[in-house]
Amino acid sequence: MTDTARTQTDLERQIAQASQDVKQAPSPIDQNTTQTAVKDIVEAYPAKVGKKRAKHIVVRDPNQPEQTIDANVRTTPGIITQRGCAFAGCKGVVVGPIGDVVHIVHGPVGCSYYSWLIRRNQFRARANGRNFVNYCFTTDLTEHDIVFGGMTKLRQAIQEAYDIFQPPAITVHSTCPVGLIGDDIQGVSREMSEKLGISIVAFNCEGYKGVSQSAGHHIANNGFFKNWVGTNEAAEEVEGYTVNLMGEYNIGGDTWEIERVLEKCGIEVISKFSGDGSYDEATESHLAKLNLVMCHRSINYMADMMETKFGIPWIKVNFIGVNAFAKSLRKIAEVFDDPKLTERIETVIAEEMAETEAQLATYRERLTGKTVFLFVGGSRAHHYQELFADLGMKTVVAGYEFAHRDDYEGREALPNIKIDADSRNIEEIHVKQDPERYKPPFSEEALAKMEENKTLKDYKGMMPDMGEGTLLVDNISHHELDVLIERFKPDLIGSGIKDKYVIEKLGIPCKQLHNYDYGGPFAGFRGAVNFAKDVDLRVNTPVWKYVKAPWLN
Repeated sequence: MTDTARTQTDLERQIAQASQDVKQAPSPIDQNTTQTAVKDIVEAYPAKVGKKRAKHIVVRDPNQPEQTIDANVRTTPGIITQRGCAFAGCKGVVVGPIGDVVHIVHGPVGCSYYSWLIRRNQFRARANGRNFVNYCFTTDLTEHDIVFGGMTKLRQAIQEAYDIFQPPAITVHSTCPVGLIGDDIQGVSREMSEKLGISIVAFNCEGYKGVSQSAGHHIANNGFFKNWVGTNEAAEEVEGYTVNLMGEYNIGGDTWEIERVLEKCGIEVISKFSGDGSYDEATESHLAKLNLVMCHRSINYMADMMETKFGIPWIKVNFIGVNAFAKSLRKIAEVFDDPKLTERIETVIAEEMAETEAQLATYRERLTGKTVFLFVGGSRAHHYQELFADLGMKTVVAGYEFAHRDDYEGREALPNIKIDADSRNIEEIHVKQDPERYKPPFSEEALAKMEENKTLKDYKGMMPDMGEGTLLVDNISHHELDVLIERFKPDLIGSGIKDKYVIEKLGIPCKQLHNYDYGGPFAGFRGAVNFAKDVDLRVNTPVWKYVKAPWLN
């Protein structure tokens, strides 16, 4: 390495330590206030409901490594939360971002509109020019179809979409009414697939399946794996350092910033599930040597199945935050274990960190000491803590909308998670080793060593990264959010669209981290600078002191 690179690495070390100190710092909210808030939240409910909700609220105590939290259970009827349904998880989150495929919603037009473009997934057309992400395809079921069935309409919709757009594949997504009337979307899709000669995959992702959108993620993973992954058996092996990018949905262009840096390091992305993803690339994804899992909750199923069938190992990464990105790149270098690649990655980190730090320093001066609540998706409430810590901002309360216990407590919790009726409602695919295509890219000894070091297929969850006295709240309700805002008075809340305007009417700026409020990209090095500028504009504008919630006296 050059002297310049060594100097930049020293700078990086200082920044990384400062970020770690912020993340692990105790909560600045005094413990009496925190304990009183939790007590008041729980006591406001009927006794039975309060007892249940208390298991979803945990005050972090690093001296108790065995702390647990309840998650992935049904929301008590009557409580307003931020969760989505299984259809939103399947069509809206995981399958929808594949840009050169037509995605048909079989259901009323209201469900279709809800899943159309709300996430701001972006897609660049490949050489064939196909890009359908700006379209909304629906069978528009009406009362007549609910009584007499909608399968004829579905056949017509598939035929019409094929005639007009000539897509390489079509997906069909059922909503609640379709499940209730029993339309055979699997049969119609098979029939039309044989007629048209293209892949048509049906997802029985009715909204009521599972307790949240998490069920839809699982259904989407199963559909991809059974119908697309590895189906291009003629594809030739790709030399070099090849990866699949999983659980990254290219909101605001995040995937493109991640790819820019990976390519600069000499790492080729074979396929993406599913932001900026394409059908052809998905069918060749079995050729990658390593799977990079961003959102653990939405796609860990796929990573496990690909490892079992093809021998592709996976690692958990986080590309949100400057230091997080650097750590993830070094994890990739550790897996490939090639001195040339490692040197290249270190050079890229040094260059990118120096450029990024020069731009972040001013924002950090204005943001250090500010406090944050985070209630976002599967892994985002964890990932964004890294980026806020880079800016000197402390996350004091965090939770997920649809997580399972392992997203909080780490994968060591998996053997202790009880399989309930809602989980059994989702198909479990029994995957076997492919006798011809199972080709682990690394030796047995190397894989065993990486597993022992917890490099491979490990995720420690959000809990260990939260400092003493911080609060974890799973599936937060509007009542709970109101109490915590009143008592803790955060400087910013990172959340979703359903609660954004309630929060801002209380005079607290809300950064929408599901579709980015038309900003982005926020991933990677350049994304961190975009994010810092956006957050600074929100937090430091004087307008908030003039806002008074209309429902308060």
